[in-house]
Amino acid sequence: MIRNLQRLIERQIQKAKLQGQLEGLEGEGKPLPDRSADAFVDAGEAAGFRIMAQAGVVPEEIELKKKMAAHQSHLATLANGPERKEAMAELARLELRYNIAREARQKFMRR
Repeated sequence: MIRNLQRLIERQIQKAKLQGQLEGLEGEGKPLPDRSADAFVDAGEAAGFRIMAQAGVVPEEIELKKKMAAHQSHLATLANGPERKEAMAELARLELRYNIAREARQKFMRR
């Protein structure tokens, strides 16, 4: 079954190549982008994130992850006191929202 699928894919690629459909594509002649971080992510998720990034869309969990990193940096500059306590509470809220968003995406992908 897999060999048949591979042969079908190769034939479709060769057909498109002969018809000139693979010429003039975006990025032609350039090296492939470094996607070494995708090795640690599910292939379907990596493709989905890549498509969304190309469309200029950023998933909520990515935005929350960026906010968490910025908040952690800010937290490191604060001394003990009420301001630090408030910043820690905000970081906990961001982490909760991040985990909810991540879990929702994972449940959606399992359907």
